[in-house]
Amino acid sequence: MQCKWTQSYVVFLLALSLPSASYGSHSLWLLSTYIKGETQFPKFSSTTTLDDITVGYYDSKTYFPRGNTTNEDDVMNSDYIKGISGYMYNSFLRRAALLNQNDSLDVYQTLVVCELLDSDKPGKMIIADAARGSTTDELRYINNTFTYTVTVNIKQELIKPDLEEFKQDLIPNIFYPVCITTLKNYLKKRRDQINRKKKPNITLTQKSNSGGSRVSCLATGFYPRHINLTLFRDGQPVSDHEITGGDLLPNGDGTYQMRKSLEISADKHKYSCSATHLSLDNKLIIELDEPSRRHIEAAVAVGVLMLVICVICVIVAVIRIRRSRGNNVI
Repeated sequence: MQCKWTQSYVVFLLALSLPSASYGSHSLWLLSTYIKGETQFPKFSSTTTLDDITVGYYDSKTYFPRGNTTNEDDVMNSDYIKGISGYMYNSFLRRAALLNQNDSLDVYQTLVVCELLDSDKPGKMIIADAARGSTTDELRYINNTFTYTVTVNIKQELIKPDLEEFKQDLIPNIFYPVCITTLKNYLKKRRDQINRKKKPNITLTQKSNSGGSRVSCLATGFYPRHINLTLFRDGQPVSDHEITGGDLLPNGDGTYQMRKSLEISADKHKYSCSATHLSLDNKLIIELDEPSRRHIEAAVAVGVLMLVICVICVIVAVIRIRRSRGNNVI
């Protein structure tokens, strides 16, 4: 059962891959999970994340701060958290009843995200629901405008019956202001942690493979996670459909890495890579140096030279052996 729960959880997170916040902006994420069935996990839980840092965990009874160095009791109103979590819990129960089947285990989740722009102006809010690992519906609140989308073919009863209540009361008067206020409070408490900057270490390499060679640009060790990494051919950006990779991956020390690669054949093009990041004053450009671009040809030349030397050594050895035998006959 644990395996199935984990699979559903991962699929849901992939289904809710929302765009990263823009440069200089910050976001607060609240992921609530309800599990129908017996597992080793809590039946209901919520995780709060500031940008990419987990700051709290709620188990339907108590809110536990995570990774804080100062008292954060005043960051949020616990009554609001309990109220919102209670609403989500009842919503999960309703969905579980409507989707009542013979499965011994089901997972239902809700993701709430709000954003604070770099101008310190409140940005968008997104509420997305999921059942059994797939996003079912999504509500967006941007500039006082609502957009509601059903993302999969689900029963009509699962569509928010209280959609008008969301529009008229819950979002503008509770969810949105609470989320933005909590986000601002967390930013004050975790300012140093959030605003730390680490420059990316950029390497551009070319390695041979069975079909030719591969040019790869790797950026690693950077924070925050937002980075623009671009591969160039003769000064022009390489088309996205030619690029492989580009996924943002975490390092063990809390920094991130990204790699973009391009398969090439034998050519005389010049390749370079550029990175734009908050830790850099200017765009960083790395060029593939001459030894790297010609390492395949150099390796082949060395191999041919070694083969010639081996052939010469064999010929000399054969001549010496024949001469030695001739001398023995005389």
